[in-house]
Amino acid sequence: MDFDIAVLGGGPGGYTAAIRAAQLGARVACIEKEPELGGTCLRVGCIPTKAWVQTAHFLHQAGETFGKLGVRVAEPQLDFAAANEWKANVVKQMTGGVAGLLKVNGVEWIKGTGRFTDATTIAVEGGEDIRFKQAIVATGSFPLRPPIPGLESDLCVDSTGLLAQTEVPRRLVILGGGIIGAEFASIFNRFGSEVTIIEMLDTLIPQEDADAAKELAKQFSKRGITLQLGKQCTGVEQRGNSLAVSFGDGESVECDLMLVSVGRGPLVEGIGLEAAGVEFDRRKGITADEHRRTSVPHIYAVGDCAGYWQLAHTAFREGEVAAENACGHEAIVDNRAVPRPIYTDPEIAGVGLTEAQARELYGDDVATGVFPWQANARAVMQGDTVGWVKSIHESRYGELLGLIMVGPHVTDLIEAGTVAIDAEATVETVADGMAAHPTLSEAIKEAGLVALGRAIHLPNKKKAPA
Repeated sequence: MDFDIAVLGGGPGGYTAAIRAAQLGARVACIEKEPELGGTCLRVGCIPTKAWVQTAHFLHQAGETFGKLGVRVAEPQLDFAAANEWKANVVKQMTGGVAGLLKVNGVEWIKGTGRFTDATTIAVEGGEDIRFKQAIVATGSFPLRPPIPGLESDLCVDSTGLLAQTEVPRRLVILGGGIIGAEFASIFNRFGSEVTIIEMLDTLIPQEDADAAKELAKQFSKRGITLQLGKQCTGVEQRGNSLAVSFGDGESVECDLMLVSVGRGPLVEGIGLEAAGVEFDRRKGITADEHRRTSVPHIYAVGDCAGYWQLAHTAFREGEVAAENACGHEAIVDNRAVPRPIYTDPEIAGVGLTEAQARELYGDDVATGVFPWQANARAVMQGDTVGWVKSIHESRYGELLGLIMVGPHVTDLIEAGTVAIDAEATVETVADGMAAHPTLSEAIKEAGLVALGRAIHLPNKKKAPA
């Protein structure tokens, strides 16, 4: 079969690329081996995980917030079977929606495992070869598993295995304190598990702003989540239906289930990249430029298989860019304002530079402003005042460099910072704008005012004497 563009992979980057290319008039095939479209994100990643996040959030609200607001309910109990059914229905609706979008846009979904046989052909297992003029690789990533003795136990699962559980483990150990590990720790703590996180670095979410990481560790500790930071797992031993996990200097903890969440690797092997002449690294993925073009000019790569950012929304944008370039247009990916949402409780979100990154680049010409939720009327009304909003700008010209948030609904609010940084807005633009009152979004404006020394709803810090 002959196509203008062949897309290998039907996840966020792949199906977006396929749809956009079809919109531009190309005849497009999207090759996906799984029985459903949507990739890891929709099937066994962000969508089902965040469905559980919503269940955990409502459990927390019903147990600790409703009464304060005058809503009397019985002691909330988790119905895990119902939560799983809800999760499955959400996944079914979203993956089915993607299939419908491909159909309505005229994209042909080729079901099967695809592999390049040369630079213009993809062989599909059990089907016809796909011949193409342009191709877009969007094969995603897979969970990494470190060489630790005992991790081959069936009680050591990755995120996909954890999402498949039908019972809540009484004791859960999480290996890795990054985004995935932190999110599942937050969920299962609300579900009633005794949760322990083992992280070899000295901080949770190590790539995020240090203040946000400290706040998360503080709140996790308050909730009873045990943090073993700066300690390396040395071995796992299965004892009947439980595990003994060794770490640090002779320490150990017992659990009923262990989540291994130490990162994900690019899925680049076994798809025929060598035959197509596409350069790649087994650890870093496919080499692609800002146009998402690989070493073979008519083959593009997007998403986890070819990017520093392992985020669905970066894959969406990269898919659009690759499709437009493959169709003869000119587009580039600008990674300056990539939002970084973390769906823990409290939520965390950042965009632009962290404070440490800003100071490394601009030295003393960096100013910050922090506005706590305790001073925001809407947060007080909701009984949810943990955390703050931090504005980061360079002080010579006032350009906004970063926005870091911890607290209620910040994964939704971060879009304001994304737009501002994309537009190269100044902190004055943010601080002088009108924010609807009373809303959570006021905290963004207020953080800018604090950074400028013009706080209205907080006392301004006194300047040191000259």
